[in-house]
Amino acid sequence: MNPIFPIIMIILCAIAGAIAFYFMKRNNQPAKTQFSQQQITANEFVNVKDINGRFLYTRDGHIIVYLKINPISIDLFSDNEKEQICRVLTAEISSIRKPFKFLAVSRPVDITPLVNEYTELLSKTNNQKQKELLRNEIMVISNYAMSGEVIERQFYIMLWNKYREGIENDLLKECREFVQKFESANISCDIIKEQEIVRLCNLVNNSAYVIYDE
Repeated sequence: MNPIFPIIMIILCAIAGAIAFYFMKRNNQPAKTQFSQQQITANEFVNVKDINGRFLYTRDGHIIVYLKINPISIDLFSDNEKEQICRVLTAEISSIRKPFKFLAVSRPVDITPLVNEYTELLSKTNNQKQKELLRNEIMVISNYAMSGEVIERQFYIMLWNKYREGIENDLLKECREFVQKFESANISCDIIKEQEIVRLCNLVNNSAYVIYDE
């Protein structure tokens, strides 16, 4: 066999490998470009410029305020009382002519107060049976919380406007009018502040746990 032949084969393999590497690198460029575009789209979707006090300022020049609707237990009301609440709330909300968004968010139940209460009872009791029951209860509750099976629904009203100088006072006035409408049906509302706005944004941007209604 000609001793030059193996050398030629090695050179040809090297050239073929270089060509293959070149085309693979070129084919990866659109994927990187697509990833960059997706990243930009995600940043635009969040659209948060600043959160200050009760207000969220967006990158596209809007200002947003959120009302949290405090829960009520409808099991405590009779059928007539439920119908009365529905009638009053329907009449109040139907008078609104400005667009708003209703957000229903699912989040894990905060079991910390209950666990702290049981832990305190556990430290104070000398009854072994009671201690065993409390330990089991704390374990069961903690397992539920870790599994994510125990969730609660939280409801918010979102109001917004195009930003201009002094718009904050006008938007707060609209929020208070909303609060009065819900209070007419004996449902309390709160205008949430900075920390809870941040928490809500984190929940809303997780599309698996949010429902929008307009």
